[in-house]
Amino acid sequence: MAANVSCKAHCFVFTGGPGAGKTTVLDLLAQQGFPVIPEVAREIIRQQMATGGSAVPWLDNAQYTHLMQVQSVAAWEAAPSPEAGPCFFDRGIPDVMGHMQLNHLPLNATLQTAAQQYRYNPQVFIFPPWEEIYCTDTERKQTYADAVQTYKVIYAIYQSYGYTLQVVPIGPVQQRLAFILDHISK
Repeated sequence: MAANVSCKAHCFVFTGGPGAGKTTVLDLLAQQGFPVIPEVAREIIRQQMATGGSAVPWLDNAQYTHLMQVQSVAAWEAAPSPEAGPCFFDRGIPDVMGHMQLNHLPLNATLQTAAQQYRYNPQVFIFPPWEEIYCTDTERKQTYADAVQTYKVIYAIYQSYGYTLQVVPIGPVQQRLAFILDHISK
């Protein structure tokens, strides 16, 4: 890796399509005292909806994506130190690239550089689509087919940046948690 690359090996990314159970596992990790970094995309949507802003995917997707990019880098920079132990991100910088690809937005050099320079643990946990638990809400408007496509795109992007993807098995949340904790202890 180049000298200007920073890796936060204690920071693990959870990714995948929407509605695959990432947040449920992250909530359980937080209850157990692990630092958890929430998904910036949902935070942006909540903030925009609360203030009447238009930077949401269904109104101004370009501005929404710009905010995702800026806030994803800021979240990486603000991550707890390694002394705090492992921390878990609900999505990472490469997820912004996935959003852009899925929405036919042009990738910019700043985002590509950020994805190369601001690195997480090389092991990324990807949650596969799970139709039985999939649902929409006020912030998640994608169809299940969209979720499947998102999973495929995100998988390919993380792989192209040299991450090793660990597919989190579908099953009870405690089994998913055990799978993740087992993999980070190796």
